[in-house]
Amino acid sequence: MTSITTLPILSHGEEDLAGRWLPDLGPIYIKQRVERLTRRYITVEHLRDRIAELPQQFHCPKPRPWSSLRWNAIAADQISGISVETFCAILQGTINTEAPIHGYTQASRQYLTHYYPRMARFVGGTVDAAGQTTSPGLWELEEKRHTPALIAIYKQLAGKKPVLVPYAARPYTSSGAPRADLYRHGLHRIATEYGATCLYLWMMAYTTGPLQAVLGELLIDEINHMTKFWGFGRWAYPQTNLGTIASTLTQATVRKWRQPGLQGSLLHTLRRMTQELAWGQWHVSHQLTFLYSFDQVMRVLWHWDQSLTPSYLEALLGDRPGGNYNADQLVQDSANRL
Repeated sequence: MTSITTLPILSHGEEDLAGRWLPDLGPIYIKQRVERLTRRYITVEHLRDRIAELPQQFHCPKPRPWSSLRWNAIAADQISGISVETFCAILQGTINTEAPIHGYTQASRQYLTHYYPRMARFVGGTVDAAGQTTSPGLWELEEKRHTPALIAIYKQLAGKKPVLVPYAARPYTSSGAPRADLYRHGLHRIATEYGATCLYLWMMAYTTGPLQAVLGELLIDEINHMTKFWGFGRWAYPQTNLGTIASTLTQATVRKWRQPGLQGSLLHTLRRMTQELAWGQWHVSHQLTFLYSFDQVMRVLWHWDQSLTPSYLEALLGDRPGGNYNADQLVQDSANRL
């Protein structure tokens, strides 16, 4: 498991987790730091290790411990290349997005339970007859520490508490076709985890020292969860791949353009993300380096995805329940509801 070494506060020219630290980081150097962070945290080998440990975590779920972090040492001078005000606005939106984690995990549990109870427990734990959680899932245990961490960062940088306006998690909604429902939900969950991965990696490129170390812990969690759901999805839906996912998203986007009154969960999520992250306050260079982070992470995911053969995944996770399905129909049905 990748670990974080808590770094001292750096001076000009010293090395941190992303490379050499400078008091005024320009866009070109930020791109280099994004590349270095990607090589450090998101490699094909690392992603293989994360999916390979999933069966063990089904049987023995233990949260990954965080390294010792210097919370009180977080300060504004550990940010470079972006204003503290914009950085705090991004933190505010991220806090509101991360806060309803219990709602997210319970929706995932309900979508998964019909066919994949082991994964349902891993994500959302177990509930009693009244629907009350009796034991949280490993996924939720790891994710629920993110909001307090982000609040602590915000308080150190802004000198005050953030205004909490948590986003309401989209509840479980059945269309009567549980496999198609799960496929759509899985795309939404992977997209969300992928976005969080790229965001924390990008924020690390602009930071150093204790602040960067905390973001590193968040990043490791998000990579882990993205990888688990992605690999599980490739096992559960072996006839799909990045091409079919792209086809689904393209069809959904075209349909939304043609019928703008439709409510589409994934497209709505993308719009909401830009609003929550105060996209309008970002300089164009910040927007470009953020998009570059998405590109760099996806390149690794693409190469890793090629190794997720049906035989490998079946040896790892066993036989798939639920029978066969028509991949083309699944894509069409999903595009109509995304």
